Amino acid sequence: QVQLVESGGGLVQPGGSLRLSCAASGSIFSIYTMGWYRQAPGKQRALVARITSGGTTNYADSMKGRFTISRDNDKNTMYLQMNSLKPEDTAVYYCNAWREIAYGDYWGQGTQVTVSS
Repeated sequence: QVQLVESGGGLVQPGGSLRLSCAASGSIFSIYTMGWYRQAPGKQRALVARITSGGTTNYADSMKGRFTISRDNDKNTMYLQMNSLKPEDTAVYYCNAWREIAYGDYWGQGTQVTVSS
């Protein structure tokens, strides 16, 4: 199994930037598809970005070119660089590890991102 710990959240003004990190342990990090999801109060958890073990990425449309997901398999760490942040980006951001074979789906505890003036 995989243990995931997010960090890097905080309070930022609109237009600002944050860099989230997700540290993974307990399994073979490199074989998992990794993703960032977010959930605002009263709303469902939604995909932010995903990156496969081979480095292929995809993003939710609302993130467009503002967010960049990356991973460092040697460090068992995934990142989300968030630029041009908007108030609607305010949410708890969760790290996810997923694999199809011997299906696994693991979540971190989340880190709060607040975008406000």
